[in-house]
Amino acid sequence: MYFLRNTCRWVRWLRHPAQNGILKVGRITDFQAHQIEHQLGAFTDCNPRELGRDEVYEILMECILEGGEMKMSEQKYVKLNNGVEMPVVGIGTFLLSPDEAEASVVSALQDGYRLIDTANAYVNEKAVGRAMKKSGIPREEIFLETKIWPAFYEQEDAVEKTLERLDTDYIDLLLIHQPAGNYQTGYRLMEKAYQAGKVKAIGLSNFNKEQIQEILDICVVKPAILQTEVHPYFQEKEMKAFLEKEGMVIQAWYPLGHGDKALIEEPVFTELAAKYGKSNAQVILRWHIQAGNIVIPGSKNPDHIRDNFALFDFMLTDEEMARVAAVDRNKRYYTSTPQMLESYVKMVPPVDEQK
Repeated sequence: MYFLRNTCRWVRWLRHPAQNGILKVGRITDFQAHQIEHQLGAFTDCNPRELGRDEVYEILMECILEGGEMKMSEQKYVKLNNGVEMPVVGIGTFLLSPDEAEASVVSALQDGYRLIDTANAYVNEKAVGRAMKKSGIPREEIFLETKIWPAFYEQEDAVEKTLERLDTDYIDLLLIHQPAGNYQTGYRLMEKAYQAGKVKAIGLSNFNKEQIQEILDICVVKPAILQTEVHPYFQEKEMKAFLEKEGMVIQAWYPLGHGDKALIEEPVFTELAAKYGKSNAQVILRWHIQAGNIVIPGSKNPDHIRDNFALFDFMLTDEEMARVAAVDRNKRYYTSTPQMLESYVKMVPPVDEQK
């Protein structure tokens, strides 16, 4: 539902649109609002009379619904190697408490998101399940992604328990969260769930090239995706070439570089943000999409959640994409070690105690 948000006087705003700011409508961008401003200005020049709120609303709705250029952002999809279509932008729930995750997912679904990412280890799967129900969005329109934690790889009912926590009959994408412990057994567990129709697609998270190849050599159901760290400072170009050859796609966590101010404020992003009337973060997320990366930025701020989805009304040029490619520093924010992987096996998330 589009709604009007402005406290200025309607007639004064209409008579002096350029001097009195832009009337925001739903999720439209500043550029689109600027177009509406000009259309309303032209309208009032031809119709010099005082218009009430309802009339202004009707005009704005005409601009949005019939103008073609001013429709709200629409989700885009990528086809996985088994034919399943996956949204390219989703909401991440890493480090969110159950209450925060529930509120964020509800907000995201209301803003047009259809991809939700969670995990056993986030200990908020029940909250994600509640949010999906609360949103009123049909289950078949939501792409639900979660991850099995190493401590559960050898538990035959790990997928069933995950389904119960999420309060759903199926999972759209299930991943092995870490290349730790008996991950081959964990992968076979996912294959079994896939073959039973409880999971629509399966994949890997945080695996390196050699570990991925190990799974490719023994799998019956090919992994569709790799979720890993990707951002402008760590673009994983060689990994992406390998994945493309194997028919897999990459999904970026930390797509904004873990909030690194130096990355977000790189001059190229500031320049492009000014050009397109977007934020630096939106420019980075748009780069991801055009580079073929699925993104799952996380946030508990409703405004940031909304802005992180407003990515489909502008496009970077080839030259601009090349400039972002040149920002690559091969810089990680997370580095896995054998000691860390060993500790993951012993770490048992309190999944049964979550709210």
